[in-house]
Amino acid sequence: MVKLFRLLKPYTAYIFAIVALLFVQVMSDLYLPTLMADLVDIGIVNKDINYIIRIGSFMLLIAAGGTLCAIIAAFLSSKTAVGFGKIVREKLFSRVESFSLHEFDSFGTATLITRTTNDVTQIQNVSVMILTMMVTAPLTSIGGIVMALRQDTSLAWVLVVVIPILFSIIGVTLYKGLPLFKLMQEKLDKLNLVLRENLTGIRVIRAFNRIDKEKVRFDDANADLMNNAIKINLIMAALMPVMMLVMNLTSVALVWFGAIRIDSGDMQIGSLLAFIQYATQILFSLLMLVMLFIMIPRAEVSAVRINEVLETGLDIKDPETPVKADHAKGVVEFKDVSFRYPGADQPALSKITFTAKPGELVAIIGGTGSGKTTLINLITRFYDAENGCVLIDGTDVREMSQKALRAKIGFVPQKTVLFSGTVAENIRYGKQDATLEEIKHAADVAQATEFISELEKGFEYTIAQGGTNLSGGQKQRLSIARALVRKPEIYIFDDSFSALDFKTDAKLRAALRPEIAEATVFLIAQSVSTVRDADKIIVLDEGLIAGMGTHTELLNTCEVYRELVASQLSEEELR
Repeated sequence: MVKLFRLLKPYTAYIFAIVALLFVQVMSDLYLPTLMADLVDIGIVNKDINYIIRIGSFMLLIAAGGTLCAIIAAFLSSKTAVGFGKIVREKLFSRVESFSLHEFDSFGTATLITRTTNDVTQIQNVSVMILTMMVTAPLTSIGGIVMALRQDTSLAWVLVVVIPILFSIIGVTLYKGLPLFKLMQEKLDKLNLVLRENLTGIRVIRAFNRIDKEKVRFDDANADLMNNAIKINLIMAALMPVMMLVMNLTSVALVWFGAIRIDSGDMQIGSLLAFIQYATQILFSLLMLVMLFIMIPRAEVSAVRINEVLETGLDIKDPETPVKADHAKGVVEFKDVSFRYPGADQPALSKITFTAKPGELVAIIGGTGSGKTTLINLITRFYDAENGCVLIDGTDVREMSQKALRAKIGFVPQKTVLFSGTVAENIRYGKQDATLEEIKHAADVAQATEFISELEKGFEYTIAQGGTNLSGGQKQRLSIARALVRKPEIYIFDDSFSALDFKTDAKLRAALRPEIAEATVFLIAQSVSTVRDADKIIVLDEGLIAGMGTHTELLNTCEVYRELVASQLSEEELR
């Protein structure tokens, strides 16, 4: 947690102000019982009304000043803690955004969401407690002991007995509660995972009539979290009555033994009242420390989880001195490239070598798991090659900045992703400064204008999160328009026409040709009919290039391609 507190540097002035204000508040709180003792022993005993009014007014002034300091300190503490939480969330989001797909996979979406929300909230809450109680409690405790001894030293033995008992209670509480607090965040991760899978997969769940099973799965995760929370709450619930019992017994002991000393003339009533108040302040300060010690373990667990994200080494980083490609053309070269997913026994790609030039349509085809999408992920540098190198315009992609590399690429992913916002905003996602004319032109080419014009408000129609208020074909066309508006040097279509009907597919391809004529185009597809007109077809089989050439050439030279063709096309279609 100390590592995270370094992020509080922008709030250094606030922290010093909080410490100063809380110091004044504690001093005023400690001074009031002494004034009360004088009020009783001098003013009330001697029936000196003027003294009572003077000291009483002074007490009101001291109390008002202490209260004002406490209010300002609480305001600054809250502002500091909330600002600290904002900084941590920004750091987390920025770090996660720079993760490669491997780092995403190693953490998982559910836990990254929990760490950015719930874990940061835990840190934020404990920061408020630390900023106030870490100053107030020790000062009150130490100052209370000093001021109590000034009133009477003989009653100090009561505190000597009570304080170790309180520390023992604190120790037992922490011993029992700390393991449960660690489990709390893990069980919250599990609940978030189940909930997220249910929300994103609701169509599949309903289609297969698995609602009851998913309810049981959610109930199990929910009950697991609840049972852990109950155990923690039972410990916390038992703590407060025990603490209050100790405090009340302390007050009784002080009154009992103080009365004996008053009766013998060794102590005055005002001094006893002040001693009881100081003892109460001491015990309450220890109780505040207990509450802080209860929150710190859970916050410490959250801090560890946050630091795991912030300190995760990045597989894919920009070079210190990025190299610019000499000629901005879009030539893509694979030179003896091999890649293996972390933990996999077999490589996903092995010894891949080819060149794709501007003006070429390069199709990549192969069976499921043959490495088609993996190959594309190496071009976009979502992963880095294990061996060999991927070059764009003669420059290794690892020597380019990720921003410069991806500015060259227009990517249409296999799984269409749209964002909440308008249709125009989603298309403009490909080019932030795109004009309305450019957006409309991209929509025309992607064959999206017809259905957009039928939507309420047209290009200003609001798309729901994930594009749930659009059909699969409509989402796919908007995704294609988003890539087109970018006008990149390299286009990647990862099975991007699968949701389109034959007529729309044909019209889209005809409109695409002049748009992408000067670019390097990669087309991934499962269907032979989709790739047969490509300038170059790369056939992948178990991560290896089984064949490369035109449709006609591959029919004569590649057995794998012939098998794919035979399984998909009839004799008449082959002619």
